[in-house]
Amino acid sequence: MNPYQKLLARKRTWTPVQQTKGKLKEGAEETIYRALALRQLELPVGDFIHEALQKEIPQAARELLISNIKDEEKHDTALGYAAAALGTNPQAEEEARRLKEAWIAHPDHTVLKAMVAERAVFFVLLPFFRFCGDSGLRTVSADISRDEQVHVATNSLVCRELGLTVSPSLDKLRKATINWVMQPLKKSEDKHLDRQFWIDQSDSLMYAGKAEGLIETRRSRMPAFFEMSNSDLPSYA
Repeated sequence: MNPYQKLLARKRTWTPVQQTKGKLKEGAEETIYRALALRQLELPVGDFIHEALQKEIPQAARELLISNIKDEEKHDTALGYAAAALGTNPQAEEEARRLKEAWIAHPDHTVLKAMVAERAVFFVLLPFFRFCGDSGLRTVSADISRDEQVHVATNSLVCRELGLTVSPSLDKLRKATINWVMQPLKKSEDKHLDRQFWIDQSDSLMYAGKAEGLIETRRSRMPAFFEMSNSDLPSYA
């Protein structure tokens, strides 16, 4: 099997379910609402891949990329269920909409935008849900994360084959996005409530391909996307 076929074989089937409202980690509530508001990026990321399929995408990657688009629709549904259970913040929803439009309008290659969004934004928000969300968000994090590790591996391979590199302006948009999400957090002795901790994880994933600050997720009972090793994936050393 080629690398894309191997990634497709890793996928697991799961179905989003409506959860009930649980207790969020005290001090993380506003940030949770902002992170949930970024569910608006799920379908655009799928659209990025769909648009790329009309271009010079490697033939070997096409079946996997089509499967990944269907995953994004499922993620949107699952996060929509979470938002329905927990409620939403109208201001956060509007600010997230503006960020979504900025991602859509950015001129970098669409596969590159999908890779950066999933690698250094979603891969921060999912562990944040794991540590600060209720039981429903922890379950959603685990389910989505297994898909996202395949997505990042796929998009990384495609970017490598096409010789694509991240522009400074796309990296700036990534930083603006994660800074906006984590803005309500302050400096805290509890690292999961410390704003700089999460910003550092995004930077580390972006520049080093790993987030050493999240090493403990390997030993958690819900290891999410950190459970499989792959040289093309962000690793939690």
